[in-house]
Amino acid sequence: MATLTEQFMTALNTAEESGDLSALLALHADDVTLQNLTEQTWQGAGGAEQFWQRYLSDFEQIHSKFSYHAELDGLGLMEWTSTGQLKGGQAITYRGISVIETQDQQVKAFRTYYDSAAFIKPSEAQATDD
Repeated sequence: MATLTEQFMTALNTAEESGDLSALLALHADDVTLQNLTEQTWQGAGGAEQFWQRYLSDFEQIHSKFSYHAELDGLGLMEWTSTGQLKGGQAITYRGISVIETQDQQVKAFRTYYDSAAFIKPSEAQATDD
């Protein structure tokens, strides 16, 4: 049987391909917390839905390829590279890691850390170099 981390990776890929969040959201506990590089924390089932909708809304298309994963003692770790296109067509490739805390075969907490510089548009990067 697949670990929760493996189920999570599969469900995320499904959501990225189809836009359907149902399998991914079904893995989250009712009191889940989610965090990314922003200072905002999303909580509960509604927060999880907002978090993942916001993630998908940044892209015209995106695919995460997982290069490493492990799960032990209530923690899952995933190392990944995502490639695709941002809204507006700019190509993007960025890398990161995501951590899930698991309890009773559900995601209790999700945190992700990634190369946010990949999201800077070339014109924005030039403006900061001047």
